[in-house]
Amino acid sequence: MKIKDDHEPMTAIINSRSAPPKASAMIEALRGLGYSTATALADIIDNSIAASATCVDLGFHWDGGESRVTVLDDGRGMDDEELDRAMRLGERSPLDGRASHDLGRFGLGLKTASFSQCRCLTVSSRKKGQTSCLRWDLDVLANSVDDGWHLLEGPSLGSEGHLTPLGSLGSGTLVLWERLDRIVTAGFEEQDFLDLVDGVERHLAMVFHRFLDGSHPKLRISINGRTVRPWDPFLLSHTATWTSPVERLGAAPKLIEVQCHVLPHKDHLDANTAVSAGGPDGWTAQQGFYVYRNSRLLVAGSWLGLGQGRSWTKEEAHRLARIRLDLPNTLDDEWKIDIRKSTARPPAATRARLTRLAEDTRRRARDVFAHRGQVTRTTGPNAVIQAWRPEHFQGGMRYRIDESHPAIKAVLDEVGGLLPQVRAMLRVIEETVPVQRIWLDTTENHETPRVNFAEQPSAEVLAVLKVMYRSFVRRKGMSPSLAREQLLRTEPFNIYPVLVAGLPDDPDGEG
Repeated sequence: MKIKDDHEPMTAIINSRSAPPKASAMIEALRGLGYSTATALADIIDNSIAASATCVDLGFHWDGGESRVTVLDDGRGMDDEELDRAMRLGERSPLDGRASHDLGRFGLGLKTASFSQCRCLTVSSRKKGQTSCLRWDLDVLANSVDDGWHLLEGPSLGSEGHLTPLGSLGSGTLVLWERLDRIVTAGFEEQDFLDLVDGVERHLAMVFHRFLDGSHPKLRISINGRTVRPWDPFLLSHTATWTSPVERLGAAPKLIEVQCHVLPHKDHLDANTAVSAGGPDGWTAQQGFYVYRNSRLLVAGSWLGLGQGRSWTKEEAHRLARIRLDLPNTLDDEWKIDIRKSTARPPAATRARLTRLAEDTRRRARDVFAHRGQVTRTTGPNAVIQAWRPEHFQGGMRYRIDESHPAIKAVLDEVGGLLPQVRAMLRVIEETVPVQRIWLDTTENHETPRVNFAEQPSAEVLAVLKVMYRSFVRRKGMSPSLAREQLLRTEPFNIYPVLVAGLPDDPDGEG
């Protein structure tokens, strides 16, 4: 065959030959794109949303090696010609124009997502009272002598009954996965299947939360009849969540919206909220940017390769930082959105501004994390006197006990001849602070050590508080009001204003 090559001077005529890929080999290669069951099903649901579905019902049916998964929606459905196009690989180029609300790009999602999980994909669709059904069977392709792309008509023998739920709808589509060789592997039992369902539910609750909460065209997703509840990554309903104004970068049709959030410290959350707000992968893993395209979550917690000098990693100190970033689908190419809709990378033009926004959010999150959500002034006339002070030196960082702290100063002033021994004791404490152990425990257990009388009864806090109060009034000669004011500026009593306010004027009396 002779074709024109427009890249050659004078529009040269060159020889060519047809080189179609072998169907079985090509599809087996596409199976390795890296979908999980949850991300694959999210890709299927994208098609349901594009078809204006209001209800999507997922069915997980355990039957050992004969287990199957179904996805049924009540969207507008497809006629035979539309279904034929939808089942072909590469029918639409990612360079083609798309509607602004379109969630797809490559024209591969239905097929590649399904092939990643099963060997038999059947799609039946109903429109205007007519039902069409087509099927890909990887075993048929593997055994084909001509390596052709054989798209089969109708369901596999014995599977007709799995498609009957579609008949009750005026329009809609049913996707059926059979021979789940990438799910039901050797040693996979029913409990593993149930655990898989739970993981899928958590993922879908996160990816489609803006559809499920009714803030966009209402969508209901159910799994085996149980409604999936949205998971809000930003905990917007909590009064202690910090939220920045919305910042807009660029202009239509490539306008980006960014909004930064710092979630409340765990100490400000009840037990159930603390667990749910951690998200599917836990607090530390869920920090970073949340990248949306047309309200559909693409990336759930990533620093997107940003950072000063080197890319930021996910650290405990920044676990409360989450940033919403909304993209239009006109930016797919510039942001390098992949087939699985799971990665994004900001272009050079936006990296500097996004880095500055993220730096501010990370700093705020670190402050909340370090001070357990309390606002602590360390400078100025109302500065809180802290018991420990960081000290930078050539070898790095160390921590010293601040002898100006009232509790420590009171002992040093009264200790008399034992002063050398007390100072030696303080120095030993300074030099043996288990910094590495604290760091390891925090990193490995994803929990910070209890401080500031956390989870201690108020009676225990009050007992120590009274000793300090009595020392201020009796030994330092302060007035009761001045003593209470001093305690409100002394760590850790600054976070117990109610207890301080309840101290009696007579330090030896009952408060």
